[in-house]
Amino acid sequence: MSVNEPITLAAVTGAHGVSGEVRLKLLGEGLDALRQHSAFNDGSLTLKKVRSDNKGGAIARFAEVEGRNAAEKMRGTVITVPRAELPPLAEGEYYHRDLIGLLAQTECGDAIGRVTAVENFGASDIIEITLDPVPAKGMKTLMVPMTKQAVLSWDTKTLVIAADFADQ
Repeated sequence: MSVNEPITLAAVTGAHGVSGEVRLKLLGEGLDALRQHSAFNDGSLTLKKVRSDNKGGAIARFAEVEGRNAAEKMRGTVITVPRAELPPLAEGEYYHRDLIGLLAQTECGDAIGRVTAVENFGASDIIEITLDPVPAKGMKTLMVPMTKQAVLSWDTKTLVIAADFADQ
């Protein structure tokens, strides 16, 4: 993965008010991660201010967005920074982007599919694996908690899970 590859921190969900503010869906580490940067999308967006919307998202004002119409046109825009601008990872930490696409296998070496998503419903990250081959009946994906008991290791190519979590 390139150090210049853009990493998505948020996505614009719509306009807020009439002055050009936008509503953001926060991804990753949320509002604090967004506040660490002043320029986004290869320098095309300059953050003037950002605050919590008290609903898990944020309200942001970018210098280049003037008025409600311009803010409405931003809907669906992802807010990115180059990977090189992100803080270094500590042992055991990961960026969701690094896990997506990895080959998933059991500790016995049995390939079970690929990581297609990383979700978080409040307790911890959940790894979604699309099974390959896809079974004729039953679930086509497997959800595995990102815990030391379930995910034993990962590198740039493979994510290894405990066989007990691969049983369906």
